[in-house]
Amino acid sequence: MNFYEHTIIARQDISPSQIKQLQEKYSRIIEGNDGNLIKFESWGLMHLSYFIKKNKKGNYLHFKIEGSGKTIKELEKTEKIDKNLLRYLTVKVKKLDLETEYFKKNDDANNSKEK
Repeated sequence: MNFYEHTIIARQDISPSQIKQLQEKYSRIIEGNDGNLIKFESWGLMHLSYFIKKNKKGNYLHFKIEGSGKTIKELEKTEKIDKNLLRYLTVKVKKLDLETEYFKKNDDANNSKEK
């Protein structure tokens, strides 16, 4: 089994319930194709570097997956036809970093600045 980091950019105008549905949909596809979802992170709404399909922002969803090439192939096949998605990217990694959360808001850092 290989390790993958998979990021999806969804349209800016979808609701939080639709984001949750996307997460559940792709989690089921991963697990249904002999994959294992190690970690999921919702990075939230962020600005895009350039317009993609007339969108200036996108909702980022990040999956850390253990699986085979078949798992990724099925995942990307479904994402190609999903109208709610702008882009997706899969990167094969040797080891997953499960500790670092790059886009998590630090409440401790904000509290120390206010004092």
